[in-house]
Amino acid sequence: MRPRGLLKNARALTTSSVAASSSAPLQLAYDVPRNSNGSLPVYTDIRNGGTRHLTLIRNVEGNATRLADDIQQTLFPADSSEAARLKIRVHQNRHLILSGGRWKHSVVEWLSTKGF
Repeated sequence: MRPRGLLKNARALTTSSVAASSSAPLQLAYDVPRNSNGSLPVYTDIRNGGTRHLTLIRNVEGNATRLADDIQQTLFPADSSEAARLKIRVHQNRHLILSGGRWKHSVVEWLSTKGF
């Protein structure tokens, strides 16, 4: 086999595998679009001299209350101490404020597994 033929076959496999994997996207009532840098809009805010840690999810499109409910139910196991401390507030129907701990990395990982 010539190298050109090998490259042509590799391209055909690559394009067909991409098309097959993106055929059925998950439909949710909300969307968390990435910012201009390609990152998820999840930020940490430390207040009161370092004693209060907040995690902010900004620019939620769609039903932010549904996103808050999904995070509350599935981010941590129901019987864990993290789930007991997690408090979520919806701010201006576009932003979520999570308090009770340092949740940024957990939230980013959770959003990534959801496909955002």
